[in-house]
Amino acid sequence: MNLDKLPPGYRADTFGRLVPETAIKDLDLLRDDLVTRLIADAYTTQAAMRLFKRNAMSDIDTFLALAAEKYGTTMGGRKGNLSLMSFDGRYKVVLAVSDTLVFDERLHIAKKLIDDCIHKWVQGANQHIRALVEHAFQTDKQGNINTARIFSLMRLKIDDADWENAIDALKDSVQIASSSEYLRLYERVEQENTAKPQYKQIALDLAGL
Repeated sequence: MNLDKLPPGYRADTFGRLVPETAIKDLDLLRDDLVTRLIADAYTTQAAMRLFKRNAMSDIDTFLALAAEKYGTTMGGRKGNLSLMSFDGRYKVVLAVSDTLVFDERLHIAKKLIDDCIHKWVQGANQHIRALVEHAFQTDKQGNINTARIFSLMRLKIDDADWENAIDALKDSVQIASSSEYLRLYERVEQENTAKPQYKQIALDLAGL
């Protein structure tokens, strides 16, 4: 049954069965009208926000192209995070690019190489490193690796060729699965009890309003 094309005078219940409106309590009808109208308005607002984002991205691309043209070059698309500010500094537009990282099979190879390094080294103080490594490779309930912990291993400075080889494998295992672009808009507002104005994000989500 197409619930969007119900016969006049009928509504569908939670099982998809047709129920005459005359058999439905007035309060249930009012609730149904309210929820249906709010959802319809939400989809309209969502479409308007999608259009705003699409137009904003297009306008930013056009601006970048014009700016690059001034210096005799071309941009070839957005390359990363970007911040644009109004002339008076009151408004700021931030375009943030967030990459979703995953690890390929080389993560397991790197883990084996790192374990080999730990076994090779003298026991004692290196127990701390062992704990750090085990913590870094732990997965959550969904089986995902915490990228911040992995990157913490990459930042360790250990003068050992085998360790450096393991870290190279670890770095090579990192792959970008997808990229998301976030458009954030800010207004500079005066703050009480402080002489320095702060930028406050203009909320475009229901939770932030």
